[in-house]
Amino acid sequence: MHDAAAQQNLKLWYNKPAQRWEETIPLGNGRLGMMPDGGINTETIVLNDITLWSGAPQDANNYEAHKSLPEIRQLILAGKNDLAQDLVNKNFICKGPGSGGTNYGCFQVLGSLKLNFTYPNQKNAVEKPSLYHRELSLSQALAKTSFVIDGVTYSREYLTSFDDDVDVIMLTASKPGLLNFDVEISRPERATVATANGELIMSGQLDNGIDGKGMQYISRVKARLTGGTQAVKNNKIIIKNATSALIYIAAGTDFRNTGYKEKVNLDLKSAFAKKYTVQKQNHIDNYQKKFNRLSLQIGNKIQDTIPTDERLVNYNKNPKADVGFPVLFYQFGRYLSISSTRVGLLPPNLQGLWANQIHTPWNGDYHLDVNIQMNQWPVEVSNLSELNLPLADLVGRMMKNGEKTAKAYYNSKGWIAHVITNVWGFTEPGESASWGASNAGSGWLCNNLWDHYAFSNDQAYLKKIYPILKGSAEFYANALVKDPETGWLVTAPSVSPENTFYLPNGKTASISMGPTIDNQIVRELFTNVIYAAKTLGVDQDFSKFLNEKLKVVPPAGTISKDGRIMEWIRDYKETEPQHRHISHLYGLYPASLITPVKTPELAEAAKKSLEVRGDDGPSWSIAYKLLFWARLQDGERSGKLLHELMKPTIKTDINYGAGGGIYPNLLSAGPPFQIDGNFGGAAGIAEMLIQSHDGFINLLPSIPQEWKASGKITGVKARGNLTVDFEWKDGNVTAYKVYGPVPTKVKIKINGKIVDLTSQKS
Repeated sequence: MHDAAAQQNLKLWYNKPAQRWEETIPLGNGRLGMMPDGGINTETIVLNDITLWSGAPQDANNYEAHKSLPEIRQLILAGKNDLAQDLVNKNFICKGPGSGGTNYGCFQVLGSLKLNFTYPNQKNAVEKPSLYHRELSLSQALAKTSFVIDGVTYSREYLTSFDDDVDVIMLTASKPGLLNFDVEISRPERATVATANGELIMSGQLDNGIDGKGMQYISRVKARLTGGTQAVKNNKIIIKNATSALIYIAAGTDFRNTGYKEKVNLDLKSAFAKKYTVQKQNHIDNYQKKFNRLSLQIGNKIQDTIPTDERLVNYNKNPKADVGFPVLFYQFGRYLSISSTRVGLLPPNLQGLWANQIHTPWNGDYHLDVNIQMNQWPVEVSNLSELNLPLADLVGRMMKNGEKTAKAYYNSKGWIAHVITNVWGFTEPGESASWGASNAGSGWLCNNLWDHYAFSNDQAYLKKIYPILKGSAEFYANALVKDPETGWLVTAPSVSPENTFYLPNGKTASISMGPTIDNQIVRELFTNVIYAAKTLGVDQDFSKFLNEKLKVVPPAGTISKDGRIMEWIRDYKETEPQHRHISHLYGLYPASLITPVKTPELAEAAKKSLEVRGDDGPSWSIAYKLLFWARLQDGERSGKLLHELMKPTIKTDINYGAGGGIYPNLLSAGPPFQIDGNFGGAAGIAEMLIQSHDGFINLLPSIPQEWKASGKITGVKARGNLTVDFEWKDGNVTAYKVYGPVPTKVKIKINGKIVDLTSQKS
């Protein structure tokens, strides 16, 4: 590692307790999460388990839907999109209440742990605590709180262990016998708290929307003291006159795990038997195996002498004065990835794994028209490749229902997913045509799955995902219809995610045929499947079939009369020019169909589209625009968008328009909290520093002036399973190294010139 000090200084810190949940510190080990608020008299710690979902598998397919398909398509061809939309809303949506129902379910908070403290002089505890400090170390995945009352230093350390898979809180007083507090655990609904063997046990069963008997969960809380006494009374652990106390929280659900109670007992027993110093060191070592793969430094000044919430405000006023802040935000994004997903479990949902509500915004589910994909965008380039695997598993489990959906709605082979999914494998259209009828979901997921192969070159993985890719390609190949006006094969009915347009008669609609995003996804997917089949030596006939289809799939983009990339196959006028979704630029990012090198005219048209869309929106939308500008190699505009993304906010209303922002704890705001802005922002910063999608590795393709003075990155990844280290000064790369498991011929663009080299063996 270079400059260990730069990694060690990666901290979020505050000089006061959190006043709201959006100021608390997020901890997670890929399954369990906790968010302590650092309160002095009462500390509230919100608890999460990524697998805790209400709802259950359902079949909301309308098996008669395909009978309406010819009429819907006829109406679209006749230019009567509004009438086609009425018919879609009547016959072509999911059955029942869809995502609005309890059967669909939602990601839910596990509960809250409360620590209620008493101090020898309670008045001073309220009025005169001093030297208050609260922090999160990104390099150790460790949170701390400390303060002084009457000359006594009270300290707390918190970790969600990457060792024994439990939450651990260590509390100490600097003078013996001065820790007095009680511990309680609760949940707003469907929870029973009991005690046994000195433990608190909270358990319950969520609503499945069928018979009320949904997912089961359990949480156990146990304390170990140095000095003092503990007793269990009225469902509380009461601790008196201790010098230090360790609180362990073990939790689990029966999601794909019938032996969850035994596992929770084992986790607790194993952690309880260990010395805290051992548990803590094992936790740090295991976490750092991932985190320490990459380090980044921009500039030489590390501005960690002011609290993070104040630093955010200062950065917003003058981003040029704190070039280290984007580094903190980027590494926070990597920290959130490591903390919110784990191989063999689930990908991060709309809130990662951190929720404080029973009914999370938008069900805390997986949105397939940008959000789940954005969550995964930074992991490959940021050297966290294996964290893409949980998404591949989730998609694999959706296929069966997706095949039923393809048959029910399109009478088609293969599989499809639309706009939303959950842990139960929902693939049906949403309950409203305006957003729910998008055909893009399954093809877009295939882009993420392909990304892992492109970066890893893992043939065994390619073999595993090939049936998923092939099944998706089969659907599109089978369901495409001919547009008589252009002769192209297109999807119908579909929507350009969540956007609406004017018809020539002044009416509005969302339903169309061949929205640009669908055409780009089909083009990319067919190309990838043909390549995969050749690599694996399979499906020659199917490849030929796709090759023929590709000849009549629309191009990567069509330029409208005003110079923009058309969002639909007809040059409709959008009802909201600044709409948050920019789906028709999918070909620019995450795909590589539009690049300044290969398709300069389309790249210019993409710029015009972005100019009209504007730079504001919910956080995820700003992050997406940052990625587009980075791909267009405009460093100043990329820097502007990053600055736009990282503006302070404390708003928590549901917002679909301009605003966005970052909370004091650096989690991104839609508002409300939506983690995709963090991940999209992290991916954007990486894209500013390195790109490898256009047939060569490009170093510093898109950095703003203020980053040019100096910088260094080690351990960043490029496609082809290559790792890159490089340094720069005054905007020029001064040293670099490309390495991988096998020496490979590589093209690399350095300081404006493309050179050929062979990578070193790592």
